[in-house]
Amino acid sequence: MELTHTIGGEAVAGRDRFDSLDPYRGEVVCTAPAASPEDVDTAVKAARRAAPDAAAMPAYERAAILRKVASLVVEQAGEIGEIMARETGKALADAEGEVKRSMDTLNLSAEEAIRIEGAHVPLDGSAMGHGKTAFLLRFPVGVIGAITPFNAPFNLACHKLAPAFAAGNAGIIKPPPQCPMVVQRLVELFYEAGLPKNFIQVIHGGAETGRALVAHKGVDMFTFTGSSRAGEHIRANAGLRPVTLELGGAGPTIVCEDADTDTIAPVLAKNATRLAGQSCISVQTIHAPRALAVELAEKVANEMKKLRIGDPLAEGTDVGTLIDEEAARRVESWVAEAVQGGARILAGGNRHGAAYEPTLLADVKPDMKVVCDEVFGPAASILAYDNLDEPVRQVTESPFGLQCGVYTDSMQRALWLARRLRTGGVIINGTSTWRTDQLAYGGVKDSGIGREGPRYAIRDMTEERLVLFNY
Repeated sequence: MELTHTIGGEAVAGRDRFDSLDPYRGEVVCTAPAASPEDVDTAVKAARRAAPDAAAMPAYERAAILRKVASLVVEQAGEIGEIMARETGKALADAEGEVKRSMDTLNLSAEEAIRIEGAHVPLDGSAMGHGKTAFLLRFPVGVIGAITPFNAPFNLACHKLAPAFAAGNAGIIKPPPQCPMVVQRLVELFYEAGLPKNFIQVIHGGAETGRALVAHKGVDMFTFTGSSRAGEHIRANAGLRPVTLELGGAGPTIVCEDADTDTIAPVLAKNATRLAGQSCISVQTIHAPRALAVELAEKVANEMKKLRIGDPLAEGTDVGTLIDEEAARRVESWVAEAVQGGARILAGGNRHGAAYEPTLLADVKPDMKVVCDEVFGPAASILAYDNLDEPVRQVTESPFGLQCGVYTDSMQRALWLARRLRTGGVIINGTSTWRTDQLAYGGVKDSGIGREGPRYAIRDMTEERLVLFNY
């Protein structure tokens, strides 16, 4: 299938094209055009022309369109999930689950569209304010530039497009070059639900297209999910324009001495390998008390060995491929480097083309890449500790700070950890791998700026304006 850009409501063929490949079969799923700087400029100008109309659409109409998109998503989840599985190598069950879950993102955005509110500011608390009335009102910022990743392409596109439209903005989205078709399918559902086509521009391409979009002064706000390195570039080039950056993480989970290893081992194994580990909150580092470390490691390894890798489209596949063979080779090299440094492989450790077996490492060191960098693959490590201060220090001193899981039956210990762990979220009696669409989600340090979740995204996609009455 040949995709086009969508600019100003029209299909634009573009010039240079690239292929989206099925990482399991090596087949071309679709081709898409790579937007030139001129294409980006045309798209931004089209969005700027549409912005006043998007802002003028009543909230109830925006909400109705979003609810319609949500119903279409559920109706077509099977078809869209198959597209995603073919483009990304994600297991079909996970792909369909992501599409169905996006119904929540869309419906929550619809609810928030009719709840955007300001505030009355009482001024008679001072002599200067006496006799005046002030209100703070919220207005759409104008044009939102969205750049989305390959690991959860449908849901994360929903997390950007739905709040942007709910807030009354026009949008420009650059889908990931690895899976452009599934994101374009989402935008088509917006059109089918009644969204004026000029409200969302779609420009395909890779890093060069993204850089051209960020450099364009006609975009009022950027929302991005991806690597910390790319996020740093966006932050440096956005100038004074607001950004929301959802970036990388090292997936720490701290197991305390009172945890039930039989209960948590299957959860740790699943959440270290779900989506082939390609999640910024995937379990990567398991901190366990020394007295429990060997027992827990054995149980997690046994659970990983039960997981089936294979054809993403086949029923029963637990773990599909990584996004491409290059990504799998990188994970393979990081594990090999850890083994050369003294680590032991307790499960997995083998690559099969673009797939990598669910892998657990022991005897790792804190400075190994598999521990301190973002693996972004189905590989986790067990680190034994003697004192709870050790994992707290490692998590807090890490450059990443997205989410941390904690397993304990002690409320006192849970609160002690929640106060000391410098991360965007602390998940008590759960792993780092947890996100629900209505809550604020995001990190600190190199893990990002701002929060996602419709309510919180809309706050960032609108601007506050003071209105003061003298009388």
